[in-house]
Amino acid sequence: MLVQCIAQFLAGRKVGLLSWQTFEMPKELHNALTPIKVNRMKEPGRFADGNGLYLVVSDTGARWWQWRGTVHGRRQELGIGSARLIDLKEAREIARRWRRIARDGGDPKAERAKAKMQALSLEDAARRVWADQIDGQSRNRKYERQWLAELERHAFPAIGKIPVHALNQSDVLAVLAKIWTELPSTARRVKQRLRLVLDWAKTAGHCDGLNPVHGVERGLPKRRPRPKHFDALPFAEIPDAMRRLKDVDGVPALALRFLILTACRSGEVRGATWSEIATDARLWTIAGGRMKAGEPHRVPLSSPALALLEHVRGLDSAMAFPAHKRGAIMHDMTIKVPMKTLGLAGTVHGFRSSFRDWCSERTTFPREIAEISLAHQVGDAVERAYARSDILDKRRDLMDQWARFCLSAGSVGDVVELRR
Repeated sequence: MLVQCIAQFLAGRKVGLLSWQTFEMPKELHNALTPIKVNRMKEPGRFADGNGLYLVVSDTGARWWQWRGTVHGRRQELGIGSARLIDLKEAREIARRWRRIARDGGDPKAERAKAKMQALSLEDAARRVWADQIDGQSRNRKYERQWLAELERHAFPAIGKIPVHALNQSDVLAVLAKIWTELPSTARRVKQRLRLVLDWAKTAGHCDGLNPVHGVERGLPKRRPRPKHFDALPFAEIPDAMRRLKDVDGVPALALRFLILTACRSGEVRGATWSEIATDARLWTIAGGRMKAGEPHRVPLSSPALALLEHVRGLDSAMAFPAHKRGAIMHDMTIKVPMKTLGLAGTVHGFRSSFRDWCSERTTFPREIAEISLAHQVGDAVERAYARSDILDKRRDLMDQWARFCLSAGSVGDVVELRR
């Protein structure tokens, strides 16, 4: 009886309520969607096309493609992209490719990530590094702007569109060779930045192998090292310069005279605020965030330096040497104007060198005191760990002597009153 039932079942005959048709599997979907259906689809849901491809429609009417399949025994869903940007034909090609990768034991998700990484251009990589590691991370905004600007000028036009995985040493060499001898400092910075960008790209998985910047200098022409120092006015001419600056009206001239008397950097003087200055204690304390080394620096103020501050007091509630706009920091070019007006040689930063030369040739103060007065680090890491004092009293004596020297040919008291 059992054998007969099986024979009848296989022959398609009904056995009770069961039949062969009852167990017939539905046919697999294949190209179930059409471009017209895709464009007109408004009902929310997921609509199958075949080969794991689905059109997903959200409650808001947004439509995108999705692929579903089995990868290494597990269900996986991957987004393909917006149906507004990717048409049905392209979505089907991607779905078929991913299905074939999964069937052959691969991982479509990994392949998709690899394709995205390989498409990253040098310019895109550099801008990402700049945004993540440079922009807003430095105390020097000029450096941050320059970091990207020099790549835009010297690297991007030639190799910016090349994917990072396709860059080689000849590409980098072509960029650097144009500026290697003519603009050595710029070439060195461009090389360093390209190395950083491509090191990041390798770490992030966008490329592999040796960084093409490494060893590229072997293909570049030799150049003689030419140390570049800031032009400095000889210290013997400082008294005459101070005397001439006394006759120049305006805040920039006062700021420049204060800079000379304190031997500080331009940015430190231009950014000085009244909250940093303790007149009674004859002390100016610059926060670490405004210092090149990132450490707070105390500047002893001589009587002439304090006299200059009294003549700018009241011009601005925040800035000691304000710009034309209240509360703004004076531009770095503005403080140079008095030097150009008088035809003084050297640079603003060079006055620090003038001070240092004077310390060596005209005083008996130890080298360490002169260096700390310039906010330079002295000694190695171990020495600095034990040398906790900034030798303020001795530095105060040094700065008083410097002020007397600077004014030996004139008087800082003859300051033109400034109106608010």
